[in-house]
Amino acid sequence: MTQGILPFKYEIENKPSGMTSLAGLPLYYELATVTGISQSVTHHLPDPQGSQGWTNNQCISALVMLNLAGGSTVDDLRIMESDYGLIRFLQKIETHGLNRDQRRALELRWRKENNHAVPSPSAMFRFLNQFHFAQEEEKRVAGKAFIPAPNKYLQGLVNINKDIVAFKQAHSPFQIATLDMDATLIETSKNEALYCYKGFEAYQPLNTYWFEQDLVLHSEFRDGNVPAGYDQLRVFKEALNQLPVGVEQTYLRSDTAGYQIDLIKYCAKGMHERFGVIKFGICVDVTESFKNAVRDVPESEWYPIYTQVNGKSVPTGQQWAEVCYVPNWAGYSKKDPEYRFIAIRETIKQLVLPEMEDQLTFPFPTMDFKSKGKYKLFGVVTNFSAQEKSGDQVIAWNRERCGSSEKAHAIMKNDLAGGTMPSGKFGANAAWWQMMIFAYNLNSIMKRDVLSADNETWMVRCMKALRFYLINLPARVHKHAKQMVITLGHNHPMNETILRARARMLALAHGPPCSVA
Repeated sequence: MTQGILPFKYEIENKPSGMTSLAGLPLYYELATVTGISQSVTHHLPDPQGSQGWTNNQCISALVMLNLAGGSTVDDLRIMESDYGLIRFLQKIETHGLNRDQRRALELRWRKENNHAVPSPSAMFRFLNQFHFAQEEEKRVAGKAFIPAPNKYLQGLVNINKDIVAFKQAHSPFQIATLDMDATLIETSKNEALYCYKGFEAYQPLNTYWFEQDLVLHSEFRDGNVPAGYDQLRVFKEALNQLPVGVEQTYLRSDTAGYQIDLIKYCAKGMHERFGVIKFGICVDVTESFKNAVRDVPESEWYPIYTQVNGKSVPTGQQWAEVCYVPNWAGYSKKDPEYRFIAIRETIKQLVLPEMEDQLTFPFPTMDFKSKGKYKLFGVVTNFSAQEKSGDQVIAWNRERCGSSEKAHAIMKNDLAGGTMPSGKFGANAAWWQMMIFAYNLNSIMKRDVLSADNETWMVRCMKALRFYLINLPARVHKHAKQMVITLGHNHPMNETILRARARMLALAHGPPCSVA
């Protein structure tokens, strides 16, 4: 019987053939081994499931690889389980490096012989539920912002991420850490989720992104009703404590959510024991007092803002000016740090219909400049001196986070599984989010420290390209001479890249850590 319009038909194998559609994924398993994630999990994470069933390492590994393979829900584990070639590979590497007693203990976790290598969705939900802190949830008060304290399991995940970051720093060190703090909204249909400021149910994790390393240094999972700037100083301190050895100087960039007096003073006064004064660029709340100060700026002191396009300076249509603005919190003592306030204005080009001027509203701050008309108005506060950075340099530096941390948010929510929450339980969702961060950071190490050693274009390739070129490769998994073999397609352009990547990971595993330049 004809199956379709074109002259071909599908047939189903009667028995497993060892084929896999994820032949590039074993590279990520190998990189996870090189980075020591397994040892970190064993060290930091108590085994919530006791001596029976799936181990922490197996569950975390499955979720990290699910993110990289393109899965977005717990049920997508069934797709991985149906990939027989991948399962054969996982069953082989499961006992790698274990002694006889450890292998025996792994076998005894099951009452019957276990022929699976990936946890079922139900088993994974039980694993995720261990991260939910029910006692902390009882402290919630309706209508108030609340951040549940993590239990020991969730705190263990934070420590594991710290070890991943330390590995990256040891093999590709930087003395500088530019930290971009920004929250992102995750829209959800979970009944337990709370409404965010945009009017829909969401969660709103606050993330700290390390610009130089392309790593998510720290993330605090939050409800949608918790303001992005709420308790931000505490989160920033926690992020600083995640920075590994070798970092000597830190910088902070944030949008208006970071315009918190305690955070600004903490950085400017050098109150951190390790890093001292932290230079920052933080967007300003455009208040009436700030507008009044902007009105006093002469027209001659407004300067154009340029951007670089193909090596040429192109005007953006925006202007900047230094503003003599001293808010009450800044103080007037000579002993207090000096703060610079920089205003940015841009002409509003939208036409106004007759008699509609009073009804026109904008989703951004505006200001009338006498005869020049209405402008968009923004501001930045910094503790960089004019000798260190001019006003337009501060603006350009602050705006770099839009192409870094905000790009990372898009990857986390769209390319990885961070945009879909698996549960109505806050702690389970927080753990799911943290596993996604492991996947993000592992992929960053793969691109920058493994693949880019062969070809620098890998550094800028997105997950879509990585899956097309590297992860979703067809291959046959079989045994030959008592060894696991993954046979790739003949003359595939990625074959040499895969072999060189393995050689690079071998060097990372056995080579000494690099010294900080």
